[in-house]
Amino acid sequence: MTYSVAVSGASGYAGGEILRILAAHPDVEIRTVTAHSNAGQPLIRHQPHLRSLEHLTLSDTTSEVLAGHDIVFLALPHGQSGQYTDALGDTALVIDAGADHRLESVTDWEQFYGGNFHEPWVYGVPELVVAGAKQRERLIGASRIAAPGCNASTVSLSLAPGVAAGVIDPGDIVTVLAVGPSGAGKSLKTNLLASEILGSANPYAVGGTHRHIPEIRQALVAARATHAGAGVTGPDDGIRISFTPVLVPMARGILATSTAPIVNDATDAEIRGAWEAAYGDETFVQLLPEGQFPRTADVLGANTALIGLAIDRAANRVVVVTAVDNLVKGTAGAAVQSMNIALGLAEGTGLTVNGVAP
Repeated sequence: MTYSVAVSGASGYAGGEILRILAAHPDVEIRTVTAHSNAGQPLIRHQPHLRSLEHLTLSDTTSEVLAGHDIVFLALPHGQSGQYTDALGDTALVIDAGADHRLESVTDWEQFYGGNFHEPWVYGVPELVVAGAKQRERLIGASRIAAPGCNASTVSLSLAPGVAAGVIDPGDIVTVLAVGPSGAGKSLKTNLLASEILGSANPYAVGGTHRHIPEIRQALVAARATHAGAGVTGPDDGIRISFTPVLVPMARGILATSTAPIVNDATDAEIRGAWEAAYGDETFVQLLPEGQFPRTADVLGANTALIGLAIDRAANRVVVVTAVDNLVKGTAGAAVQSMNIALGLAEGTGLTVNGVAP
């Protein structure tokens, strides 16, 4: 069976990356691409690297245009997807690459995003440890999927095994991320101009203000349910995260360095064993051999999260370094991987573990 697909926000970075992956997917046909201000223009004008899709023209993003497809991807700015999802009730599978359907807490949504709150959908990170299982079990047969935030899924994948196994304390997490500006989208912003970022590293959303913090907390609460029983997300859930992203001059990529205290006198073998047990049989999340740590260059273009693990006994903390391509494993690749699971296709269809080098 070939599934018909519509992709909204097709002129942006996330929409373009979804299209790049789907263009090589044997089980889908991209029939419709939409945008707002760019409607009526050839897709190739905005995504000149997608040569196999040069026949497509951007339509206006409306519910009527998106309806009638087997699968709809919504790659729209935060707060814009919800206006379409209710009208797509007859669509078999809808995947939102924005934030509108990620959060379970109304309070978190109001604090970090604002505007209308929409019901949470199944979270699209298959490898996450959730209450003793993997999130992929919830994705099987799903009809509505919320693709993850790139920073959020990177940090969550970094720490969930240790939280689930009870070997780290999630009440004292410190994470610093080097991130590329493509994660902020294509909109013209002064702080993203080449003259502003080349040769410089710039922190942003400092002091607990980044929108991905509640998403990380939500994922780690679900992981903790494996070890200590389920809890609600919010300021009193026992998850404390100091989260500092730093914009660096690379077009795409995330390198997240996350640390948390060791608890219960866990041994080195128990600590490393938690991550080995979680990811030892995973294709797209890989724990590197002891003493090795990833580079963002190793995952460019790949649907792979590479993880390096260190145990700092002097500080009594576990250090986890994770590299992902924010547009692939952080967004579009996770969305397509989740789509494959929901439809009963081979999970890796259309996706690769191989990066692009040099």
